[in-house]
Amino acid sequence: MSFIVGRVEDRRQVTDARALRALAHPLRLALLNHLMAFGAQTASQCAEVVGSTASNCSYHLRSLARFGLVESVDPVDGRERPWRSTATGLQFGRTDDPALTLGVDSAERMLVQKQIDDEAALTRRAVAQRDGQTEPWREAMTLSGYALRMTPAELSDLDARLDALIRPYIALTRSEVPEGSDIVALHLNAYRHPDTTSR
Repeated sequence: MSFIVGRVEDRRQVTDARALRALAHPLRLALLNHLMAFGAQTASQCAEVVGSTASNCSYHLRSLARFGLVESVDPVDGRERPWRSTATGLQFGRTDDPALTLGVDSAERMLVQKQIDDEAALTRRAVAQRDGQTEPWREAMTLSGYALRMTPAELSDLDARLDALIRPYIALTRSEVPEGSDIVALHLNAYRHPDTTSR
């Protein structure tokens, strides 16, 4: 078993409409998601993953830095400077302060739609590449859907309990990383079914 020192957990709520609109840009969201999954990366490393150029990634990383979402870190080898996310988790939406929520609804909606599209695309890529995975990873892959009957309070409670189960495995903060582990994408979405007829 190998051991690394994980980061201290820092979950942040983004309520600034300008920051939400900046995040809704496809490349910026992809860059931030990549840094939150894989840790510090250079603009060149990011470019290979997100399908862009290093200079374009640098520009968008600097834009994210203006909103405090990423920061540059000292280079290991003295060459290109890596970037890392400033938070280990993000939540989006309004606060109780009306002055801070102006324009947040539309920006949040735009960002959520982009996240849904990105998660669906990532899942399709994972399914397309499944045959190329080793047998243990093929067997461990799960795509499950459930139709539950719950109250809003029960759904909130379930969300909190799932979060507590998942949190020890967050890539940026896990301090004891067993040999053979790798980055795993997990997306859980739960909401009142849109076809529900009762209000």
